[in-house]
Amino acid sequence: MPEKDLFGGLPEQSVAKAEPSSGKPRMREPERRQVELRPVDLDSLLAADHPARVIWRYVERLDLKVLEDAIGAREHTPGQAPASPRLLLALWLYATSQGVGSARALERLCASHDAYRWLCGGVSVNYHGLADFRSGHGELLDRLLTHNIAALMADDVIELAEVVQDGVRVRAGAGASSFRRRQSLHKHLKKARRLVEYLKREIDEDPDASNRRIKAAQERAAREREQRVAAALDKLAEIEAERERRGKTNKKQVAKQKEPRTSTTDSQARVMKMADGGFRPAYNCQIGTVAEGQIVLDVAIDTTGSDRGLLRPMLERLEERYESLPRRHLVDGGFHKNDDTEWAAGEGVLVYGPTTRNKHKSDPYAPRPKDGPGVAAWRRRMRSPHGKGVYKRRAMGECINARFRQWGLRQFTVRGVHKVKAVLLWFALANNIIAGHRLTTAKA
Repeated sequence: MPEKDLFGGLPEQSVAKAEPSSGKPRMREPERRQVELRPVDLDSLLAADHPARVIWRYVERLDLKVLEDAIGAREHTPGQAPASPRLLLALWLYATSQGVGSARALERLCASHDAYRWLCGGVSVNYHGLADFRSGHGELLDRLLTHNIAALMADDVIELAEVVQDGVRVRAGAGASSFRRRQSLHKHLKKARRLVEYLKREIDEDPDASNRRIKAAQERAAREREQRVAAALDKLAEIEAERERRGKTNKKQVAKQKEPRTSTTDSQARVMKMADGGFRPAYNCQIGTVAEGQIVLDVAIDTTGSDRGLLRPMLERLEERYESLPRRHLVDGGFHKNDDTEWAAGEGVLVYGPTTRNKHKSDPYAPRPKDGPGVAAWRRRMRSPHGKGVYKRRAMGECINARFRQWGLRQFTVRGVHKVKAVLLWFALANNIIAGHRLTTAKA
C-alpha cells in the first residue's frame, strides 16, 4: 500500500513558533548544602603498585616493639591512645618520598589526600606528634637502614663491591645574622640569665594561675635561649682550639682568617661555601651509595666545609655496618688525601678519584718521591684508560643527590647534628624502599 494512503487521514502537523518569554532563565546551580551518603572503600582508592602500598608492606613487617613498649596508654587504663608508631613511620617515609617535610602540611594531607588517608585508615594525627617522631628516632632509622641493606644483599639485589661517596652541602636552619663573636655571645648570655631570673621571681609572685602558665612558657623559652647561647660559646671554644692546631702547620692561612663566630640558634652549623659560590650556614651531608642500583649505604653529617679527610671515616662506618669493605671506592677530587688513600690500599680498597693540579701545573699523576705504595698505585690507576673508565661510573651517584634535592632536601628545618642526621636518614630509607622494590621486581 502506498505510504500516502496509509497515513492520509492524519491531520497536518504545524511547528510551534518560539515566542520570547519574560520569565527568568532556567539553569543548574551548584547546591553544596545537600547531604549525600556515599560508600567509600579506602582500599580501592590506590592502585596495587602505588608507592604508599610498597612502603606499608615494608613497615608492617618491622619489629617496632621498642617504640610500642614506650607508649603509656594500656588496656583497661584511662588515657587517649596515640597513633601507632608503625603508622607514623609509614606516613613520614611516604611524605619524604613526595617532597613533604612539614608536619603541619602532612597533617593537612592526612585529611585530604587519598594516599595519606589510605595509610591513616581513619586514624587522626596531629602535627606535634608528627614533628616529634620525625626528629626523635635517629637511632631506629639508622638500624633500619642497616637491616634494609642487609636484606637487599641477602637477596643478591645489590653487592658491596663498588661504592660512590659524595658530599652535599645543605642549608642549615640557622640564620646568617645569628652568628656572633665571643664578646657578643657573653653579652647575650648575661642578658638571657637576667631574663630567666626575672621571670622566675615573677612566676612566684603572681597568684593568677593562667598568668603563671604564660609566664612559665616565657621562662622556659628564656632558659632554652640561655642554653643555646652557652652551647654556642662551647662550640666557639672548639673552633678556636681547632684553629690553634692548624696554626702550628699553616700559620699564614690561619692569620688571614677573621675572629671565629658561632650561631646562637644552631651552634653546630658552620658557614660553608655552597655550590653557587655563596657562603651560608650549612651542614656537609656525606652519602655513600651503590651507584648501579642507586641504593644508599650510609649517611653522615659533618660540620666542616671540606670533604678532605672524610674518605676513611666512611669506609670505617661501612665496615662496622656490614662487616666488609668495598673493592672500589669512587670519590671526587675534594676527598683526596694521601694518608687516606694509603690506608685504604692497605685494607684492600682501590680508591678512584682525581686530584687537583698543583700550583706548578705539573702532571698530578706523575710519581712523587714521597709517595707510598698505595698512593703510587692510585696515580698509575687514574692515569690508565681503565681507571678513567671506572671513575666515570661515579656520575651515577649524583642521581641520589638530585633525587634528594627534588624531594626537598634544600634546607633543614631542624637544628643540631642529631636531628639533622635523623632527617637525612628519612631520605635514605625512603629512597631504598622504593628503589629496592624496583630492583627486586625487575629481578623477579
